[in-house]
Amino acid sequence: MPSADLLIPFFIASAIFACVPGPGMLYAAAQTVALGRRAGWYSAIGFHLAGLGHITAAAFGIATLLDVVPALFTVMKLVGAAYLVWLGIQYLRSPRPPVNPARATSPPPAGKALLDSLAVELLNPKSVLFYVAFVPQFTDTTASLPIWGQVMILGIIVNAMFTVTDVVLIETTDAAARRLRSSERIMLRLRRVGGGVLIALGVNLALTRQH
Repeated sequence: MPSADLLIPFFIASAIFACVPGPGMLYAAAQTVALGRRAGWYSAIGFHLAGLGHITAAAFGIATLLDVVPALFTVMKLVGAAYLVWLGIQYLRSPRPPVNPARATSPPPAGKALLDSLAVELLNPKSVLFYVAFVPQFTDTTASLPIWGQVMILGIIVNAMFTVTDVVLIETTDAAARRLRSSERIMLRLRRVGGGVLIALGVNLALTRQH
């Protein structure tokens, strides 16, 4: 593994990245507001699993392909953006929720939240490029562990830190929203807020550049 001279700044930088609100945190919060705490947790799990895929891609150099083939980056970005916008529109068009979600005849589609978050994150090329640009800076070519192994371990640590902050945000968001869910009107507004956030994230992703 890298020396302490590399690991200390790695943990500091990772903690800062994990605590700064980003699209992933906003997405998880939007799902929590719109569908509840369980859906928020499933969204966080989906992002975590997708992050492991990005780490593997970064470790074995797959992410380099996105950098050398700009068209592939653009396609992934636009597909991911369109998917986010589509999800947001579904929330805006959804029927009125029951006054008490716990008494609904069917549980909130939390499993769908898992699949949606997996798709959203896997289709976000920015996430792949983040791991391939950030993590290798803290590897040590003189260490006994190969570079790909160091990238895997460090990437898993970063991913875990991101997941922890997502969970804290989900619990905080749900605690605030739980007090408002007794009102059918407020529940409908919460879903619309969640849908609006997803659409905004999709538009932002579509407008971002590769570098």
